Amino acid sequence: MDPWVWWLIAAVGLGIPLVLTAMPEFGMVAVGAVAGAITDALGGGIVLQVVVFCAVSVALVAVVRPMAVRSRRQQPELRSGIEALKGRQAVVLERVDDGGGGRIKLAGEVWSARSLDPDQAYEPGQQVDVVEIDGATAVVM
Repeated sequence: MDPWVWWLIAAVGLGIPLVLTAMPEFGMVAVGAVAGAITDALGGGIVLQVVVFCAVSVALVAVVRPMAVRSRRQQPELRSGIEALKGRQAVVLERVDDGGGGRIKLAGEVWSARSLDPDQAYEPGQQVDVVEIDGATAVVM
């Protein structure tokens, strides 16, 4: 059998533990084996095939693995409930001032609202930004 076939068998063999254990390092070494097969197909000798296999595998592990680890550590910022409403824009339906008697349309729902700034009032139709949610009242500016 040609050496490139053995390289592909090795790549498949390394792909199996990748799927079973979800360890990306096996996939990176499998890509190195495919690079060895390509080197043989292009006419490279066995020494060059092993060098290419080692170089590609080590390069992928050295470059891709730290990026994958860093990505895995970062928690996605999923905001839900009232946290998801902070920072969104709303439309004033009834005059909003610091008294808290106004109404806004926020995310398709009607909310009671009050102004963050006691001296500021917003008229119907104006766009406002939601600063926080205080109970069932949106604080806007």
